[in-house]
Amino acid sequence: MKNDEILSELKRLYPDAKPALKYTSPYELLIAVILSAQCTDERVNKVTAELFKMHDTPQDMLKLTQEELEKFIYSCGFYHAKAAHILSASRDICEKFNGEVPADFDKLKSLAGVGQKTANVVWSVAFGGDAIAVDTHVFRVSNRLGLANATTPEKTEEQLKGVIPKSDWSKAHHWLIYHGRQVCHSRKPNCENCTLKNNCDFFNKE
Repeated sequence: MKNDEILSELKRLYPDAKPALKYTSPYELLIAVILSAQCTDERVNKVTAELFKMHDTPQDMLKLTQEELEKFIYSCGFYHAKAAHILSASRDICEKFNGEVPADFDKLKSLAGVGQKTANVVWSVAFGGDAIAVDTHVFRVSNRLGLANATTPEKTEEQLKGVIPKSDWSKAHHWLIYHGRQVCHSRKPNCENCTLKNNCDFFNKE
């Protein structure tokens, strides 16, 4: 009952919740999500606005050397590893999947730099799959609220899938992100103005 009330309120608060990353194709989304690791969506959008002018397909991305790509994405952090992953994933897409991002979860995960979270985002957003991607916001908010009680993103994902109806998995991912950004901040959550506080484990323990 408590979980149902939390989900109902999140749905009411954020009916139009959607990805903040800007993209026009599954490939652009994939690259943006790889770049977003430990980086803000706002920063990624600035970087991809320039990068995608000339390099918005895997074929065009592979025209860049690793050093050239690193210069584009430097401000996203971890640029050396991210550039290597992007080029490797682009090569796999061209060589193994006929130049198209695979619309299959396991094949997505086979690409370089694509872990569970990235595959979940692309599978859900680009291809309409049912998935919960656990980023820092989803992990923090769901465990504070008590929708999950886990110490890892993987266990959090597993527990959330058990309490959220499958048809809402992808939407709930965005509801939790919005709540984490707007109310349930990492260092200083705005509990006093949170309409979920009566059902929140974190608030009621405090």
